[in-house]
Amino acid sequence: MSDDEQHNQQFEQAGSGASLTYPMQCSALRKNGHVVIKGRPCKIVDMSTSKTGKHGHAKVHLVAIDIFTGKKLEDISPSTHNMDVPNVNRNEYQLVNVDDGFLNLMTQEGVAKDDVKIPEGDLGKQIQDEFDAGKDLLVTIVSAMGEEQAIAVKEAPKGS
Repeated sequence: MSDDEQHNQQFEQAGSGASLTYPMQCSALRKNGHVVIKGRPCKIVDMSTSKTGKHGHAKVHLVAIDIFTGKKLEDISPSTHNMDVPNVNRNEYQLVNVDDGFLNLMTQEGVAKDDVKIPEGDLGKQIQDEFDAGKDLLVTIVSAMGEEQAIAVKEAPKGS
């Protein structure tokens, strides 16, 4: 095998995941906004800026909560540097069925979606109990960086 052949590798998939986030200057981030810390999509709950010495950059201290796990994460970054901000989407779906630990949902356009797990804890229990009681439910799903999770449920308005 020649030296050139050795370096010719074939990659089946080359997704960089770039469309999942977009860059934003650290100083432009705001409380209640979103940011990626340690590879996780988070909501900023607190931030403070500290001015450093004569020649240093101002630093931004971020405290954020993972939007899927609820864990608290912190990061410190120079205010002039860019940080990734996740593209976070919220959608409401009609609950059709609860099946084998997954929610069977339907969009307003009638497209089926059945790949969202029932959330852990009180919300999952509430969804199961209200569905079993025969209520029409709308489930709010938040999605970011390839993950999805149910975050809220409410009764569908009558006559819709």
